[in-house]
This record gives sequence, structure tokens and C-alpha cells, in this order.
Amino acid sequence: MSENNPVEEYLQTIYPRIVAWRRYLHRHPELSFQESRTSAWIAEQLRAIGCEYKEGVGGHGVVAVLRGKRQGPVIALRADIDALPIQDEKTCEYASTVPGIMHACGHDAHTATMLGIASYYASLEGDFEGERRLLFQPAEEVTPGGALDMIRDGALDGVDAIYGVHLWTPFPYGTVATRSGPFMASADEFDIELIGRGGHGGLPHETIDTVVVGSALVQALQSIVSRNVNPLEPAVVTVGSIHAGTTANVIAERCHLKGTVRSFTEEARLSIRRRLEDVVARTAELYGAKSETDYRMGYPPVVNDEAETRRFFRVAAVQFGDEAVRESSLIMAGEDFAYYVKETKGCFMFVGAGNEEAGAVFPHHHPKFNVDERAMLVSARLLIAMAEDCAGSASA
Repeated sequence: MSENNPVEEYLQTIYPRIVAWRRYLHRHPELSFQESRTSAWIAEQLRAIGCEYKEGVGGHGVVAVLRGKRQGPVIALRADIDALPIQDEKTCEYASTVPGIMHACGHDAHTATMLGIASYYASLEGDFEGERRLLFQPAEEVTPGGALDMIRDGALDGVDAIYGVHLWTPFPYGTVATRSGPFMASADEFDIELIGRGGHGGLPHETIDTVVVGSALVQALQSIVSRNVNPLEPAVVTVGSIHAGTTANVIAERCHLKGTVRSFTEEARLSIRRRLEDVVARTAELYGAKSETDYRMGYPPVVNDEAETRRFFRVAAVQFGDEAVRESSLIMAGEDFAYYVKETKGCFMFVGAGNEEAGAVFPHHHPKFNVDERAMLVSARLLIAMAEDCAGSASA
């Protein structure tokens, strides 16, 4: 850790507020596209901090603007604000008070961190270069996501670079990581309806059994990655849900399958889609059934800018020491931050938030998910350091 760091010193003084913000949000989560109270609360905090801001950006998004007195680039920092339809099973004083909904991915901590960053820049009273635009984005968890609507509403207009952070419990507290180029996977989804001919369980010859068709299809879909995708290119086809039938002695007329597809290039993404739709149609035809496939293209891959990734490794080493900085492996999770870095240069980064002593040992989207809250300080320092390095290099 660097010594005599004024950013760190300021953040340490407001750390209790950052923790309080995060715990308030954790107690009061809202689902994607429903974050009206969360958005209003964020605006209330920004008013108290003394920030210029705009509500209703891309739906429930909020954009805070902090302008420096000196010319410089417009640098955007992004946090997501939505929660998940999961029952909170933690035993703590800040557990979710909303039945069936919780912050199980760290978005509450991302939002609290960004409020801390807003407070820091407000304290400078314009003594910096350029503009810092803080995006509080709704609906990251559900496609089509909130990023595209924020972009359409002008959130990225004039932005020279954008940075985002995700707290990540698989990485230990005190570490930071990213990688250049493709980093997080595209996230597409499919719904398949198989239509056969139902009937008596003792008279299968008079039916077209969609349970049999669905079972064959689950197996057939696995061949797409193993036999149609370059083995040097990571990809996943997962059937996460299969439903058919109502009782033991009735052959189901319909079978419904849902799944997801993950990949890192547009070529693989489109190839998998074509092959999946073909496999579904031909498998159904083989058994005499009909099929309907709804394939939804979700978030594209997150592709980090090469120069901005180099900036991360240089800046993070100065801030936290070489031993804390890692090159991440590819991450199969998806992120609509991908849309921002398709529009302007930027870098998405992970900050380790795992800590057994703090109970931060459960994976993301788990009902007992939690983070080491100190990771919010690491996140804030990293985002500010990236922004200031970018501003400094632009004026050099």
C-alpha cells in the first residue's frame, strides 16, 4: 500500500458512511427495472453531498456530474444498483427486509463505493482536471439490461474513457485483477418448446413423448461445444431448466427447456446460435415432434481496451503493490458493461472481496452471499486512481 495517500486518507474518514450506505441498500433491495426507491435514495445522498445530478436516465438510472476547474477529459465511472430474486439467508443486522429479494452480487457495495467517490470529488471543490461522470445504472442482472438505455439517454456523450469495478468473492480481499481483450463472456438465452402428442403412460406407442425428446435434446446440445466450437476457444451451452408432465402415468404433450450460451467472440456466438437452432429442429423431427425456439442475444463479451488494461496494471501496482495485482482468467459470467466499452475505451476490473473471517465465502447469487466491506475502499481507490492517471496522461 502506498503511504501518505490523500485519497486513501479521505476515504478512510468517510468509510463508516460508505458502510452505512451499503448496509441501508442491503436492507432495502429492489429488482431490475424496479429500482425507483433506490434511485430516489441515491439522488437524496448526492444532494446531501453537493453533487450535480440527473435522475431518470435510461429508466431508473442516476448520473452525477463533477466538473474540475481545469480542462481535461470526461471520465465515466459506473456502478450497478439492482438486486436479485433470492431470499436472504444471512443472519446479520443488515439482512434484506424484503422477502425473496436480496443484493446477492455486490451491487449494493458498488453503489456505496460510488457515493464515496462522489463525496471525494465534491470535497476537492473543482481542484482537478476535466469531468467525472458517475453512472448509477439500473438493471444489470436482467437482459436487455440498463446500460443500453443509459447510453441512449446520453450517459456516455462526450466521454473519453470509462472504468467499472466488480467486487468478487472468489478473489481474496486485498487483490485486484483484470485482463486485456475479451474478459467476460457474452450471455445469451434460449427457450425451447417441444410439442408432441400426449397420452396414457401404458400406451406409449400412441404418443410422441416429449420427455424422451427433451432428454435426447439435452444430450445433443452438449455436442455443440465439444464438436462444433474450436477446442481452443472457451464456450458453454447449459440447459438450466426442463419441465414436462404432471404425473406418473401421463405422457407429456409438451416439454419446455431453458438455457444459456456463453462465449467470447461474435464468431463463436453466432455459430453456436445457428447450430443450436438446427439441432433443436432436427432432434424434434427425428422423434416426430415439433419445436419452437426463442433465442435471445443478451450481453456481448466484455472486451477491455489494451491500453487501458496496461494502465490498470501500472496504476494498481503503485496503489496496492505488485503482489496484490493479478491477471484474471476468463470469466464466464456476463456483464452489460460490455456495451460501454463498445462505445468508448475503458476497462472493467475485479476487486477481491472474499474473506472467511468476514463470512464472505459464498459465491455470487448465493442466499448467504456477503462481501468483506473493506473491499469498497480498495474499489474506490482503484477507480479514482484510474481516472486521475487518465486525466494526467491526457494533459501531459
